[in-house]
Amino acid sequence: MVITQTPFRMSFFGGGTDFPGFYEKYGGQVLSTSIDKYCYLTVRHLPPFFEYANNIMYSKCEHTKHAEEIQHPAVRNAMKFLDMHDLTVLYDADLPARTGLGTSSSFAVGLLSAFYALKGKYVDKKRLAEEAIYLERVLCQESGGVQDQIAAAYGGFNKIVFSADGFEVNPLVISNEKKRRLNDNLLLFFTGLSRFSSEIQVEQEKNLERKNQQLLRMKDMVDEAEKILVQGDVDDFGRLLDQEWRLKREINGKVSNVLIDEYYETAMKNGALGGKLLGAGGGGFLLLYAQKEKQAAVRESLSGLMQIPFRFETGGNRILYYVPESYAPKGEKYEHNS
Repeated sequence: MVITQTPFRMSFFGGGTDFPGFYEKYGGQVLSTSIDKYCYLTVRHLPPFFEYANNIMYSKCEHTKHAEEIQHPAVRNAMKFLDMHDLTVLYDADLPARTGLGTSSSFAVGLLSAFYALKGKYVDKKRLAEEAIYLERVLCQESGGVQDQIAAAYGGFNKIVFSADGFEVNPLVISNEKKRRLNDNLLLFFTGLSRFSSEIQVEQEKNLERKNQQLLRMKDMVDEAEKILVQGDVDDFGRLLDQEWRLKREINGKVSNVLIDEYYETAMKNGALGGKLLGAGGGGFLLLYAQKEKQAAVRESLSGLMQIPFRFETGGNRILYYVPESYAPKGEKYEHNS
């Protein structure tokens, strides 16, 4: 049996420049962090005493005799990719899916990590990220960028740089005091709206060339944000978030709606310096930057929304529990390790 823990991510700047159609021509970069909200996957081989061969539990419960029959695309394709059979896969998470925190990519990373561990194989973070990208973007044919899988695998506060040659993960070197202050000044609210990011990402991909100048500006914002955190006033990070959000809305009109715009402008009128809707947009979590003395007013103005406390984390994907199994395909002798 294997239990994996994989963090969700919070992307600040550069979203959209992590699409291959953009960064292979112009280069791309993002600034993001993993947070202490996780998904958990428990994977074991299913004993041969049932009518079904696979037991897959997430928001649905699937019992199938063959991997090809599994409806969940990531589980189905990952099992075929790594030649996995006769599995119980159980999913649990601290936060709901389809909310802008890279949950699907964290699932993909955690799933592959668990499958490899069940085979008794070690996989480094780079390979784990690359294969999670392959699983989602190629095997599952889902639209989107490639930052989420990297952030989930590596963890930490990073500047991730993309080029035609691949990606580099560069940890951001800032003082503990500045990182603490930044964390303390960020407020996270759940809008109650969920969406499939791949549907919004399709529109984003269509706009890559037409919105080229805006994306180049978003790419530059990553360097500006890094400079602010290293040697500037942290409050300017919040003001830059506001610029990034307004630019993001220009690139893809589907990232927001009337209700989200109302939440955002209400927060700004009550003291927030900036913020953004996390992920592809359309719903999910609204991130706001507000100085300590303004936070009570911001919370009161958004009293209808649930606030989610969080801290930055550095671990990335990890194996929480591992017990090797003696496994034989159905029809062969079965041994159980107690």
